[in-house]
Amino acid sequence: MASDSVIEAVDVRKYYIVGDYLVKALDGVDVDIRKGEFVSIMGPSGSGKSTLMNLIGCLDRPTSGILKIDGTDTSDFSERDLAYLRNEKIGFVFQQFNLLGKLNALENVMTPLLYARVSPKERRELATEALERVGLADRMKHKPNELSGGQKQRVAIARALVNNPSLILADEPTGALDTKTGNQIMELFEQLNSEGRTIVLVTHNRELGMACSRQILIRDGKLEK
Repeated sequence: MASDSVIEAVDVRKYYIVGDYLVKALDGVDVDIRKGEFVSIMGPSGSGKSTLMNLIGCLDRPTSGILKIDGTDTSDFSERDLAYLRNEKIGFVFQQFNLLGKLNALENVMTPLLYARVSPKERRELATEALERVGLADRMKHKPNELSGGQKQRVAIARALVNNPSLILADEPTGALDTKTGNQIMELFEQLNSEGRTIVLVTHNRELGMACSRQILIRDGKLEK
């Protein structure tokens, strides 16, 4: 596959044993996502899209197959190695924001930098820049319960950007938002993509998925051709 691939999945399978049954959540999936793409992964509930997202995000391991992130084969990685790769290479944006309620917006965005052992001064500078980037310069001291849903998601996006990851992985990022606010978040993703960010958006919302520049359709653990 091309050397500019951010994600390379070759014959990836994920099987589970549930009682007496073998569940093939993913059954021989090949994916190639290149630098600067804006890709949606779409499919109905139970299709395997969440399983694929977890594998791409190094939150889970495939039963078999090869998965490379930014050219790095993750097959033999320890849990510590995977955690380091996630923090360095991947920015996550979730439907429910996953912000820490006791921390303000600036402190939430600084959190990934703490794990990366960035100095306190640089943490604050980088987090400030990220919040300014998503239009929240005037909300840095606000805690999550003082922010609207759209503002919370912008904080989450700033947190995903702060380590300058090679990949932003968004799981139903507008699912908890009203239509207008969801459209604003999509516009922000489109702007980030236009600046060269690689974004993968996981959704069951066809309209949202079709707004991305490329679609990956999955059903019953297999890619639809």
